[in-house]
Amino acid sequence: MLREDRILITGANGFVGTWLQREFKRRQIQDGRNLTVIAVGHGSGADRATDITDRGQVADLIEECRPTAVIHLAAVAAPAEARRLPRRAWDVNFQGTMNLAYATIEHSPDARFIFVGSSEAYGASFIDAAGEAVREDRPLKPMTVYGATKAAADIAVAQLAYEGLKAICFRPFNHTGPGQTDAYVAAAFARQLAEIGAGTRPPRMEVGNLSALRDFLDVRDIVRAYTDAALMEVPPDALGKAFNLSSARPIQIQSILDMLIDLSGLKVDVEIDPKRLRGPEVAVASGDNQAAFKTFGWKPEIPLGSTLSDVLEDWKARKKPQ
Repeated sequence: MLREDRILITGANGFVGTWLQREFKRRQIQDGRNLTVIAVGHGSGADRATDITDRGQVADLIEECRPTAVIHLAAVAAPAEARRLPRRAWDVNFQGTMNLAYATIEHSPDARFIFVGSSEAYGASFIDAAGEAVREDRPLKPMTVYGATKAAADIAVAQLAYEGLKAICFRPFNHTGPGQTDAYVAAAFARQLAEIGAGTRPPRMEVGNLSALRDFLDVRDIVRAYTDAALMEVPPDALGKAFNLSSARPIQIQSILDMLIDLSGLKVDVEIDPKRLRGPEVAVASGDNQAAFKTFGWKPEIPLGSTLSDVLEDWKARKKPQ
């Protein structure tokens, strides 16, 4: 008899959660796995609507579903939103994670707990690294509210691994793809270009800091790692560890913009919008991905040009005149 995998995903209806559900469906068809996905989130597509800041609701969720793996995506995920609503960010990103982790230990202790953190937790360690790719043993020195909430939850989950939580912590770097909101840089560029192409916006783009270098990936590569961590056998010493998900090839935001403009075939003017500048920023943020490769065999596969083309085509479809 095939083992039944019961995968509980929080934040399942979000950008990453939607792609993650597609990846599990693909694996189910490809491998013939006995697989059930429990989508926890808001909206009509969710199997369960649960407020992760409510300890009782979370305990009931885990006790009733008895997952074999929990993939915790739910978060106040946009750094700008976390900066605007810091108390909400701490309630969801930190306290919500704790509620879920403790409920898993109590009600489904054999379940693998996959916590999705963020490269933003490194913060000033990127500055200390002077442009080199950071490894997971670098200190967490967050510089933003969002980064701080993720760093705190990352540390707490790692501590709970000593109390029996079968935890794997991922620290994904910038990732994009079709379906992402324009709260993120590549999607923000693509939206403006789609509007210009549709004739609903003048041929002028408003941008923020273009000089920073960031490590970009495709969301479809990211969700492969989460799926592998939930389904595959992993070495016991992987539990309680953190893993960067990165390309180790930082690219300047200016180059992202240039690639998208080239893909659009448009002639546009580019203007710096002071409202899009975030104050002091890390010049280069890049991550070493060897730990993820050694443990899961994971590495990014989708070329950045293909990703950006897909993002632009997605926004063009959304902005196409009806």
